[in-house]
Amino acid sequence: MTQLSVEQLEQWKIRSLLLDVDSTLKHFGAAEPAPDVVAWLETMKSAQIGLCIVSNGAPRRIRRFAESIGIPFVAPALKPFPIGCRKAMRRMSFNPQTTAMVGDQLFADVVAARLAGITAILVKPIFPELEPLWTRIKRPFEKMIDQTTDG
Repeated sequence: MTQLSVEQLEQWKIRSLLLDVDSTLKHFGAAEPAPDVVAWLETMKSAQIGLCIVSNGAPRRIRRFAESIGIPFVAPALKPFPIGCRKAMRRMSFNPQTTAMVGDQLFADVVAARLAGITAILVKPIFPELEPLWTRIKRPFEKMIDQTTDG
């Protein structure tokens, strides 16, 4: 995820990002993101890229995480339904035409983004071997589908 640059976002005309948490901003068991993710978030903030966490995680856990990095949040987001994405965009006054959802799961993050009418950016999961069993079970199916699409 940290390879996603301000320049790429500018090329894609993206001005705001909805961010998944687990396996996107941090590995599943971590309480806080790695230093490179914190630096990436600061770069995005400095470039005035709007940021909002959109997570299916428990609100209490996501609140602690979001407050520790100074980013607003919506949880639970109920992904793959677009409810959380739409709520975050309304709350933050993000324009759907210039907003993208960044996440590691095809069946949650990408589907939610597409149903909300926004750009989806699928990233490689951080430490997928630490994910809960229900997430690891979905990964092979996501890979099969991802290989049959052109992006």
